[in-house]
Amino acid sequence: MTELEATAYDPFLRAAIAEDVGGGDITTDAVIPESATATADVVVRVDGVLAGLAVALRVFALVDSRIDRDVKIQDGTHVQAGAAVARLSGPARGILTAERVALNLLGRLSGIATLTRSYVDEVRGLHAKITDTRKTTPGLRALERYAVRAGGGVNNRFGLHDAVLIKDNHLAAVGGVGEAVARGRKGATGDPVIEVECDTLQQVTDALVAGADSVLLDNMDAATIAEAMKMASGRAIVEASGGINLRTVRGVAVTGVDVISVGALTHGAVSLDVALDIVVR
Repeated sequence: MTELEATAYDPFLRAAIAEDVGGGDITTDAVIPESATATADVVVRVDGVLAGLAVALRVFALVDSRIDRDVKIQDGTHVQAGAAVARLSGPARGILTAERVALNLLGRLSGIATLTRSYVDEVRGLHAKITDTRKTTPGLRALERYAVRAGGGVNNRFGLHDAVLIKDNHLAAVGGVGEAVARGRKGATGDPVIEVECDTLQQVTDALVAGADSVLLDNMDAATIAEAMKMASGRAIVEASGGINLRTVRGVAVTGVDVISVGALTHGAVSLDVALDIVVR
């Protein structure tokens, strides 16, 4: 993510700054002289994969445009504990005021990238791609999806407008897979991918007969997924999802599925520990 791209998030970043700063940073303004300058290193405290540095550093620019920002390490890089990923210099008050919002963003996005990389490493050498889901933080989806890419994953549909995904509640409302697929094919605008969430092998059969482009195998164990692969091979894209973790993901990938979607990439990631080491003059 470049500085130019980071500016696209200015409205969100300004709202985040306003939430934290409110009427002013009364501690910094009381303790730090207005004339004070500082240098500060953005440092990671644990090993992980970096993501979101440009948008995090953009926070400092929005708080005080006089703060210089020097990127040391690029997003997508696996960094070791103690690494300085950026250096800031300029007015001390602005650096201290912007610190928490910037670090919250960097830690959150780097945590997602780090967890994603762990899943990607587990299936390395196999066909399956690791993707995210719509289980993202409201308002942060684009940034969290960016973090997934920084970790080596790929993005699934962005939102409800991207593809027809017929889930269990749709099937319950319509009464069957065949009817749901027919309605999806006829009623959706354009020529979207039609995917059916399947809980059973019978539903997989029904989806294939109905001409679905993709089947999502929901909460199936590896043995059942392997059976579904025999049925769907060459006829539809196969996605596995539901309950897949770092202990089980390779076993799922070995079955030959095309996609493994993991909601935990975004809703279960732990923020990477990042900090600001500052020297005020």
